[in-house]
Amino acid sequence: MNHPHTKSGWIEIICGGMFAGKSSELISRLRREQLARRKVQVFKPLTDDRYGVVAITSHDGAHLDCVPVETSASILELVDNDTAAVGIDEVQFFDEGIVQVAQRLADRGVRVICAGLDQDFQGKPFGSVPYLMCVAEYVTKKHAVCMSCGGVASRSHRLNSDTHEVQVGLDYEARCRHCHEM
Repeated sequence: MNHPHTKSGWIEIICGGMFAGKSSELISRLRREQLARRKVQVFKPLTDDRYGVVAITSHDGAHLDCVPVETSASILELVDNDTAAVGIDEVQFFDEGIVQVAQRLADRGVRVICAGLDQDFQGKPFGSVPYLMCVAEYVTKKHAVCMSCGGVASRSHRLNSDTHEVQVGLDYEARCRHCHEM
């Protein structure tokens, strides 16, 4: 992704269903910032402990150290003044304040890269991701392969009968619109 060489910040959102490569894309963008010798800070919600607490990890094993936080306000408090880019994984699990946090960081001149599910297991907008998509300068929608028909998957199908919106785990399959069941 080409960006103007300017000191102004911006927001990027990488969204899509489970197994679409969102975390891999986030890690790739943040590593490019590191290769350019810019300071990067990475955060994720404390509730996401699937692959460990202090790293964001993709399903293919790529990982990057991060700071787990309980609230979005914690991110704003922890970002150093000399940070050029902030990565936020599993952004859908943060409280609604995450939108204001991302905007304030971008206004300070920080490149803010968020990754998260845009839909819950029922196919409904998930958390603050739709709001982040509205205020972001760049939106990338990733797709997986439907585990039922092999088509283009944009949804996350829950394999158990739990009806709570938030359930952290791997009890999901990628599904296309037509194979998605609730």
